[in-house]
Amino acid sequence: MKAKYRILEVVNTPSLVGKTITINAWVRTKRESKNVAFVALNDGTVFDNLQVVIDVQKFDEELLKNISTGAGVGVTGKLVESQGKGQALEMVADSIVLYGPADPTTYPLQKKGHSLEFLREIAHLRFRTNTFGAVFRIRHHMAFAIHQFFDNKSFKYLHAPIITGSDAEGAGEMFHVTNFDLDHIPRTEDGKINFSEDFFGKETNLTVSGQLEGELAALALSEIYTFGPTFRAENSNTSRHLAEFWMIEPEMAFYDITDNMDLAEEFLKYLVNYALQNCRKDLQFLNDMYDKELINRLERVVQTPFVRLTYSQAMDVLLQSGKKFEFPVKWGVDLQSEHERFLVEEHFKNSVILTDYPREIKAFYMKQNDDGKTVKAMDVLFPQIGEIIGGSQREEDYDKLLARINEMGIPHKDMWWYLETRKFGSVPHSGFGLGFERLLLFVTGMKNIRDVIPFPRTPQNAEF
Repeated sequence: MKAKYRILEVVNTPSLVGKTITINAWVRTKRESKNVAFVALNDGTVFDNLQVVIDVQKFDEELLKNISTGAGVGVTGKLVESQGKGQALEMVADSIVLYGPADPTTYPLQKKGHSLEFLREIAHLRFRTNTFGAVFRIRHHMAFAIHQFFDNKSFKYLHAPIITGSDAEGAGEMFHVTNFDLDHIPRTEDGKINFSEDFFGKETNLTVSGQLEGELAALALSEIYTFGPTFRAENSNTSRHLAEFWMIEPEMAFYDITDNMDLAEEFLKYLVNYALQNCRKDLQFLNDMYDKELINRLERVVQTPFVRLTYSQAMDVLLQSGKKFEFPVKWGVDLQSEHERFLVEEHFKNSVILTDYPREIKAFYMKQNDDGKTVKAMDVLFPQIGEIIGGSQREEDYDKLLARINEMGIPHKDMWWYLETRKFGSVPHSGFGLGFERLLLFVTGMKNIRDVIPFPRTPQNAEF
C-alpha cells in the first residue's frame, strides 16, 4: 500500500479505515482544548476537509503553535471512523511535519467571511478559500467535459493562432503585437507606422476569435473545434468583460443553421449535466452560499428543450410586452442584455435560441437569407446570463461573400485567403462560439466574470 494519499482518495475509499497513511495539505481550521486539538486539512483535490485528531501531549508545544490556518503540513496517522458529525473518517495523528507556517497576525485568510471584492485584491491567495476552490475545480471539470464531448463526436481539436493579421469580428478593439522599440517607431514618408519593418512584416494583433482559421480546417477535416485564449482591448470595467478570456469555437462542414442549433443545445446540456454529475459538492456549496436557485436552474436547462424563434418573433414579444426598457426596442436594433433576459426569465421562463437577425447588425461572414434583410445567425440565451453562445451558418457563396466584404470596407489584402476557400470546393458550413467564462458564470452562480478566471485581465489590472 502506498503511504501518501490525497484527500480525494481518502473520502472515496472507505476500505482505508484502519490504515496508516500520510496526507500533505494545508490547515483550514484548528480547535484546541487542554488535551486534544482538531485540525481540518484540505489539499484542494476535493471540497471535503479531513479532520485530524491530535493528542497535544505527544507533540512539541512550539510545533502545535505553528499549526494554524494556512500552514502547510504533512500528517501521518491512522484513519478511523469519525465519532463526530460532518465526516465519515478522521485521522489520528502519529507524526506531523510543518512545511511552512502562516503567521496568524499577517495571513489575510485567517478569518472566514471575506467579501469577493476583497478576495479579488488578493487573487494570488484566493485559491485557498472554499469558494474559489469550488469555482476552479468546476472550471477544470468543464474544460475536460468540453474536450470529451467533441472527442466523443470525432471532432478534431485545432490550435488556432493567438497572433493574427485579421479581425474576425470587425470590431477593431484589438491588442497590437510588435517588436518595435516604442521610442523609435519607423514611419513612412507620410508619417504612418511602417509595419513592413516589424517582426511579421505587417500589422498584427492578438486574436479576438479562432473562427476564421477554424473554418479553413473544417473545410478539409469536416468537424473541428478550437479552445483557447482570445483578447479584446475594450476599455470596460463591467462585471461581464475581460481583456483576456477563453473561447470554444466548433466549425462544421455540411451543417446548416438547424444542425448548428441542435449541436449547440446538445453541447450546453451535456456540459451542465456533467457539472451536476461530477461537481455536486462544489455546486451544493455555491448553491448554499451564493445562489439558492443554482442547482434548480442547472437541472431545468438539462431537462427542458430550448425555445426557438426568430429575431422578428422575439421583437414582436418585446414590443407587445408593455415593459419599459432602458434601451428602446424596434426592428433592426441589436438586443441588449435586458431584452435577452426578459425573453428568457420573464416571458418564456426557459432557455431560448434566436435566429435570423438583421444583416446590418451581424458580421460579414454570416449566410444571407433570401429576404435580403436577415442572415442565418443564431444566439443561445440563458437565464442570469443572456447570450451565452453566438453563431451562424457561414456564407459559402464567393460572390455574396465578396460583395459583403466590399460593402463593409474590409481590405482584400487581409482576407484573400478566406475568400479563396470559397473558390475551391466550397460547401455549406456552420459554427458557433461559447465564451468559457460565461458558461462558468452560469454553472457556478457567480455574478462577476473576474471570479471564474484564475488571473483576470482588465483595464489597469495585470498584476501577475
